Amino acid sequence: MSVRELEPKIIWNHFEDLNAVPRPSKKEERVRQFMIDFGKSLGLETLEDEIGNVIIKKPATAGMEERETVILQSHIDMVHQKNTSTDFDFDTQGIESWIDGEWVKAKGTTLGADNGMGVAATMSLLSSTDIEHPALEALFTIDEETGMTGAKELDPSLLSGKILLNLDTEDDDEFSVGCAGGIDTNTTYRYEQEPVGAGYAAFSIALKGLKGGHSGMDIALGRGNANLLMNRVIYEIMQVSDVRISELEGGSLRNAIPRESFGKLAIPATDEAKVREVFEEVVSQINTEYSEVEPNLEITLQRDDSGISTVVSLADQAKIVAAVYATPNAVWKMSDKIKDLVETSSSLAKVIISEGEFVTKSLQRSMIESGKRDISNAMRVHYEAMGAKVEQSGDYPGWAPNPNSRILEVLKSNYINMFGEEPHVAACHAGLECGILGKHLPDCDMISFGPTIRNPHSPDEKVNIQSVQKFWDFLQKVIADTPIKN
Repeated sequence: MSVRELEPKIIWNHFEDLNAVPRPSKKEERVRQFMIDFGKSLGLETLEDEIGNVIIKKPATAGMEERETVILQSHIDMVHQKNTSTDFDFDTQGIESWIDGEWVKAKGTTLGADNGMGVAATMSLLSSTDIEHPALEALFTIDEETGMTGAKELDPSLLSGKILLNLDTEDDDEFSVGCAGGIDTNTTYRYEQEPVGAGYAAFSIALKGLKGGHSGMDIALGRGNANLLMNRVIYEIMQVSDVRISELEGGSLRNAIPRESFGKLAIPATDEAKVREVFEEVVSQINTEYSEVEPNLEITLQRDDSGISTVVSLADQAKIVAAVYATPNAVWKMSDKIKDLVETSSSLAKVIISEGEFVTKSLQRSMIESGKRDISNAMRVHYEAMGAKVEQSGDYPGWAPNPNSRILEVLKSNYINMFGEEPHVAACHAGLECGILGKHLPDCDMISFGPTIRNPHSPDEKVNIQSVQKFWDFLQKVIADTPIKN
C-alpha cells in the first residue's frame, strides 16, 4: 500500500503533494507558489503579505455565518536533516515517504510531518465540498524553523479571525495552551594555527548514531549531544598525549539535538597505543551511560592517510575544549507551576573548528522571559570569558496560557465526548508561533493541537497513521462547533 491510499485519503494526498515540493527554511519560494496556486485553483481569495506568508480565505458554509471566523495556522517550511549514508538533495528532491507498520516515515531524511500534517489538514478543509465550517482564514507562515520570520513579520491587517488553531503539536491527546520563548546565541573565536610537528600521525574521529531530535520537546529525554560527547572524548585523550585538533564539525540545525560529529586529529605516532587505550575506555564508559537511550551510538578513531597540515595552537585548543566542556546545556530549570514541564533549557547545536575559526551555535528557551534572559546571559558571559565574539538574535516571546479561553472549552468537551477520556492540557517547551502571533493578534483566542509525531527534526521522524484519522475527525468536529460571535 502506498501512503496515498491511507485514510483519510484527502489528508494523505495533500501531504504527499506538499512533500513533493522542496521546502527548506529560507528557501520557500517554490512551496509559497505551490500554496498560492492551490488557493487560486479552488477559486478562493489568496493573498501574500510582504514577508511571504500565504493567506487563503474561504467563506462560511450556509448556516455557519454567525460563528467566529477561524484562523488555521501552520508553517510551510521544514527541517532538513538526513543520515550521512543517505544520498539526497533537499534543494531539488521531494521527500520519499513509506509505511512502516503503524507509522509513516521518510527514507533516510526528515519526513516533514512537522508541520506538513497541519498544512495538509488545512488544505483538506479548504478543498472540501461537504464539510460545514465557519469562515476560514488559512495562514501558512514561512521560516518557522530558523527564526519564525513569517510570524514576526506578519501583516495582521490581512486577518479578521478571533480564534486561531495552530496545528503544530505532536501528541494527539494534548492541547498546548502555552509555549516557550527562545533566543539564538552564536559565538566566534579566532584561534592561532600552527604546522603539525614532526612525528605526528593523522587520525579521523567520528561520532554518529545518536537519536537527536527536537531541542525543546526532547531536551529532557536524556539523549546524547554529539558535540559534548565528542569534546569529552577529545578531552580525555588529551590527558595522556599531546593530541592536537586540526578540524571538527558537529551538529547541523540550531533547533535540533546534534546527532553526529566528525573531526581530524594529530597524535604523536609513539603515543598511539596509550591514546587508543584511553579512547576505548572513555567510549566504553559513554556507551554504558547511554546504553538505554542511545543504543546505536558509535565512536571511532582511525588512521587518516589524507594527512594534516595545520592544527589549533596549544593555548587556543585548551581554551576551546574547556569552553565546550563547560557550556550550559540541556535542562536548566523545571517549572515550579506545571508538573513535568521544562521551564528553561539550552542546547549546544553546532560546533565548528576550521581554518582558524571556532564557531558555536546554540538555542536557549524558557517559558518565562526572566528565565530566558538568565540562561542566555550564562551562555554569553561563558564564551565572552574565553575571548569569543557573541551575537544573540532571533529573540521571540513565549505564549502565556489564557484561563478564559472559549475555544479550549470547545476542544475539551468534544474530545471527552468523542474519545471518552480527558485530554492533556499543557504548555510545551518548544517555540510555537503562537507567542509571536499573539503580539500581532492580541484579541485572538489561540490553541495548538495535532496528530502524534515522533522524533521531529531528525531522520527518525515519523507520524502515527491512526492518529492522523483521529486528528482529522476531531478537527472537523471542532470547526463545526466554533463559538457564536460575541
